[in-house]
Amino acid sequence: MIVAAKQSGIKLPRPRSVTQGSVRAEATLLPDESKAVDFDRTFLPHMDAAYNLARWLVRDDHDAQDVVQEAYLRAFRFVGGFRGGDPRAWILAIVRNTAFTWLKRNRGSDASTEFDEKLHGGSTEDSGLEAAAVRKADGAMIRAALDDLADEFREVIVMRDIEGLSYKEIAEAADVPIGTVMSRLARGRSKLARGLQERIHKEPK
Repeated sequence: MIVAAKQSGIKLPRPRSVTQGSVRAEATLLPDESKAVDFDRTFLPHMDAAYNLARWLVRDDHDAQDVVQEAYLRAFRFVGGFRGGDPRAWILAIVRNTAFTWLKRNRGSDASTEFDEKLHGGSTEDSGLEAAAVRKADGAMIRAALDDLADEFREVIVMRDIEGLSYKEIAEAADVPIGTVMSRLARGRSKLARGLQERIHKEPK
């Protein structure tokens, strides 16, 4: 789907990230500064991806900055729990959990409720419409259609089609099997395509 977007000249938004300096400044208040050196090199390069995911989950630029800062400080405190592997998936898992906790605390959202594939899934029969829908849509339409998706669909589309994570990385970040990632991605793209089609048909001729 992202290929179609690129071919059509549409760029899915990558909002401005929270500054690395703000995280470093607060991190220096924590003990064991030697830990911050490895942290900077390993995790700060993924701050844009972290912000982008947070922005799509909480749907507000300022709130996303708060979520990312809280997530990075939490990651810094518990960096000893990182046992190697993919640092981007590890930090995005923390951002994701922090965002859902933030939503529940600040907006009363029960985002942690178990996702029901049958209830929220919809059909994948219209997946052939994806490329055509994206080519016809503009950036504002895509943003609005993404915002309408359930969190579970929106996050996998953001991680896969905007951030370019592999299925394995998404599975690690979302703490679900790869098969679930693939299913949600297919269903999410289908629902996104239908949402775009509806918006396109409503546009004045």
